[in-house]
Amino acid sequence: MSNETSGATPRRGKAPRGERIADWADGRLGIYSLAKSNMRKIFPDHWSFMLGEVALYSFIIIILTGVYLTLFFHPSMAEVTYHGSYVPMQGIRMTQAFESTLEISFDVRGGLLIRQIHHWAALVFLAAMMVHMMRVFFTGAFRKPREVNWLFGFLLLVLGMFTGFTGYSLPDDLLSGTGVRFIEGVILAMPLVGSYLQFFIFGGEFPGHDIIPRFFTVHVLLLPGIMLGLLVAHLILVFYHKHTQFPGAGKTNNNVVGMPLLPVYMAKAGGFFFLVFGVIAVISAIASINPVWAIGPYRPDQVSTGAQPDWYMGFAEGLVRVMPGWEWNFWGHTLNFGVLIPILIFPLVLVAIAVYPFIESWVKGDKREHHILDRPRNVPTRTGFGVAWLVAYFVMLIGGGNDLWATHFHLSLNSLTWFVRIGFFVLPVLAFIATKRICLGLQRRDKDKVLHGRESGIIKRLPHGEFIEVHEPLDQEQLHLLTQHEQPAPLELGPEVDENGVERKLSRSQKLRAKLSKAYYGEDNVIPKATVEEYKEISSGHGHH
Repeated sequence: MSNETSGATPRRGKAPRGERIADWADGRLGIYSLAKSNMRKIFPDHWSFMLGEVALYSFIIIILTGVYLTLFFHPSMAEVTYHGSYVPMQGIRMTQAFESTLEISFDVRGGLLIRQIHHWAALVFLAAMMVHMMRVFFTGAFRKPREVNWLFGFLLLVLGMFTGFTGYSLPDDLLSGTGVRFIEGVILAMPLVGSYLQFFIFGGEFPGHDIIPRFFTVHVLLLPGIMLGLLVAHLILVFYHKHTQFPGAGKTNNNVVGMPLLPVYMAKAGGFFFLVFGVIAVISAIASINPVWAIGPYRPDQVSTGAQPDWYMGFAEGLVRVMPGWEWNFWGHTLNFGVLIPILIFPLVLVAIAVYPFIESWVKGDKREHHILDRPRNVPTRTGFGVAWLVAYFVMLIGGGNDLWATHFHLSLNSLTWFVRIGFFVLPVLAFIATKRICLGLQRRDKDKVLHGRESGIIKRLPHGEFIEVHEPLDQEQLHLLTQHEQPAPLELGPEVDENGVERKLSRSQKLRAKLSKAYYGEDNVIPKATVEEYKEISSGHGHH
C-alpha cells in the first residue's frame, strides 16, 4: 500500500537533541536573534589588532592557572618549621605562605610549571596591554565614540599593575617582602594619614600578621572581579561601536571591511589563543622566574641583593630611587619629600595619558564620530607626545634598576642616577622634537610620492646627456592612502575688536585653546598635502619624468 495520501502532511521525525536544546534556550534567552545579529559581525584584518587579543588570552591564562594555584596555596603568616622535600630549606622557620609555595613548586604535580605560566602570563598581559594602548593612542582609535572604552582600557592597565604587585607578594619570600616594605615606606610618607593607613592595611606594626591574607583576598577576588567586569564592558563596547580600521580602498566611516566573526574570525582567534598559550608555556618551561627557594623566606632584618619589582612597577621604583632625600621638619613633624614627590608624580604621569583624548577633542573642537584610523605621521603633535611619554616611562624604568645597570655594564651608580634625574626632564622633550620632525619628513615624502610617483630604481639618460631616475605613477589605492587624511585649520580667535570698535573679551581658556590649536595644526606642524591641481599639473607632463 502506498504511503502517499492526497492532502496529507508528512510527519516530521523527532529533532536531534542538540537542536531541541537550542530551541529550549532560544525560547527563554532569544539566542537565535542574538546570534543572527552578532555572529556575522565583520572584523577588519590587521596584525596590530592581535595585540588586544594577546592581552585577552593572557588574562584567560592567568585566571585558569590562578584557580589551580589557589587549591594548594595557604595565605597565612603563621610561622612553621619546614620539613618538606626541598632539602636545603629543611629546618628553617618560615610562614605557611612560603611553605605552601615550596610545596607547590616541588610536591604538587605540575605546580612549578603552573606557577611559571601564571607569572609569565601576567608579564605578557601587562606588556600586551601597554603596547595595545599605544597602538590605540598613535592611531587615534580613542576618538569619539570610544573615549569611555579608552578609560576602561586605562583602568585595566592600572588595576593589572596592582594585581601583579599583590600577586608576586603572596609567596612571602625575601624579594617580595622587600617590595612590601618599600610600599610600607611609601604609605608612611603620606602626610597626616600615613601612619594610620599603615596600621589599617598591615593590622599593626610591619609586617603584622594580616597582610598576606589581605593581599590574597585582593589578588584573587577583588581586583580580578573588577577587571573582569571592565573587560566585559570593554568588549561589549567594541561590538557596539564596531571596529576601527586603517584607511584603504572602500573603507569609510560607515562600513567595516574584513571577515565575519563566524566562522573565519572565530577559527583564527581560537588558533591564536592556543598559539599564545603555547608560547607562554614554552617560555615558562625554559626561563625560570621568581625562584623563591633560591631567595629564602622574608625576614624584616634582611634585604635581598638586586631586589627589583616586575617591569611594570619599575617606573614607580625609579622615581623613588633617583629622588634626592629631601626632608622638611616643622613643629615636630617631618615631610619626606624624597618619597612624597615621587608618589605624586607617578599617578600624574599615568593620568596624563588617560585624559589626553579629551584634551585633543577640546583643542580640535571635533564632535564627529571617527572609525577610520590615523596614520601617526599625519598627526605629528600627538605622535610626539606619545613617544615622549614612553621615553619618560622607560627612563624611570632604568632608574628602577639602576644598581643592576651599574653592576652589569660597569657604570657609576651616581652617574647613572644623575643621568636618570636629568634625562627624565630632557629626553622626553628631545624625543618630542625628533619625533615631530620625523613625522613632518614622512609627510613631505608622501607628498613627493603623490606628485612625482614611486622611485623605480631605473636610471635613464636623456638626449642632452642628463641622467634621471624614472618614477612610476602610483595607483589609485596608493594615492587614496596618502591623501585621505584631513588637515584641520587652526582655531582663529578673530579680530580683537568687534564691528563697533569695542574690545572683545576673551577668556583664558579660549586663548589657551587657540594656542594649542596652532601648535597642533599651524604652518610649522603640518605639511600641506598635494592638491588635485598640483597633481594634474605634474602628471600632465610639466616637470614629470
